[in-house]
Amino acid sequence: MASSALVETSGRDVTAEGLLDLLRPAIQQLDVHVHSVRESQVELREHIDSLATELCRINEHQKVALDLDPYVKKLLNTRRRVVLVNNILQNAQERLRRLNHNVAKETARRKTMLEASGVFASRSPSKP
Repeated sequence: MASSALVETSGRDVTAEGLLDLLRPAIQQLDVHVHSVRESQVELREHIDSLATELCRINEHQKVALDLDPYVKKLLNTRRRVVLVNNILQNAQERLRRLNHNVAKETARRKTMLEASGVFASRSPSKP
């Protein structure tokens, strides 16, 4: 009876390890994409700041009274939203890193457990 429980447990462990191995590349790829988007968000925020500064400077030096304040306000509102999205992405990326770390840790733990139980030893290529 203990033998069937060991086979069932090792079967679940192999399945879990397979799922973890399947998820790891997707998590890593998602992490890379989130990092790339965050860099783009930072660059966009810097451009918005530069443009808002330039619009304020133009508005101060204009002979004709152009009201650029609404545009500056729109830019600053857009910048605020970019910062919010960047914070959300940063939190998501941190969760992905923790998930990736936990997946790696769990995979190593299960592999060690499987090796200790002799599952890998019984699957050697020299045995039928």
